[in-house]
Amino acid sequence: MSSTSEIQIRNVSMVYKGQKGEAIAALNNVNFNIREGEFISLLGPSGCGKTTLLRLMADLLKPTTGEIVIGGLTPGEARKTRQYGMVFQNPVLYEWRTIQKNICLPLEIMKIGRVERNEIAEEMLELVGLSDYANRYPRQLSGGMQQRVGIARALAINPKILLMDEPFSALDEFTRNKLQEDLLKIWSKTHKTVIFVTHNISEAVFLSDRVCVLTPHPGQLADVIDINLPRPRSNEVRDTPEFMSLLARIRKCFMGV
Repeated sequence: MSSTSEIQIRNVSMVYKGQKGEAIAALNNVNFNIREGEFISLLGPSGCGKTTLLRLMADLLKPTTGEIVIGGLTPGEARKTRQYGMVFQNPVLYEWRTIQKNICLPLEIMKIGRVERNEIAEEMLELVGLSDYANRYPRQLSGGMQQRVGIARALAINPKILLMDEPFSALDEFTRNKLQEDLLKIWSKTHKTVIFVTHNISEAVFLSDRVCVLTPHPGQLADVIDINLPRPRSNEVRDTPEFMSLLARIRKCFMGV
């Protein structure tokens, strides 16, 4: 992993206006750096601002104060140069398009030729283990398989950064654990920088190099915890004393905020 800071979050605060015009603080003075190729989880309870922070990185929102720098660019410049792909809680697939054509959609918008975009889609389908489902439709896939398609579509444009907003939250525990393993395999092959939003402590520990713990609103950075578990990781690591110790440390962190 590179030691280069690919994303710099500097003194970022975010204040919304409520329905009655009142100021609602979502984030307060958040500071940390994300290194190139790192897997970072933003962890916290509902309403702590973790999704807001992800949307600020994606240029879907503008911070009230502070700045975010992505590879020397503003979030807006990074968006225009397709520095990142985004995976949402819901895979948002078009029911009338096949799986392959769903993956091709951003490539069509980029006006990439049909032959090249089909080659890219086939490569992405192989990466996420869905080569046999290219001509199926979303309704013919399970929820976990649909979310893999969402990941493949985000990776199709070959972004440097993958932003993931609780992509496994709607899945059952068995499917979720399997997709976590699959995601780590994809990450090890693609070497992307990943920022992963979750409120699940076990998920954050299993996936991450570091876990950024956010306090309840307004979201502030309570701690950044190094996850020094060996890689590659399989589900067996969840039963180790080291894993349990990290869970306990993070729970204690929440109790102290």
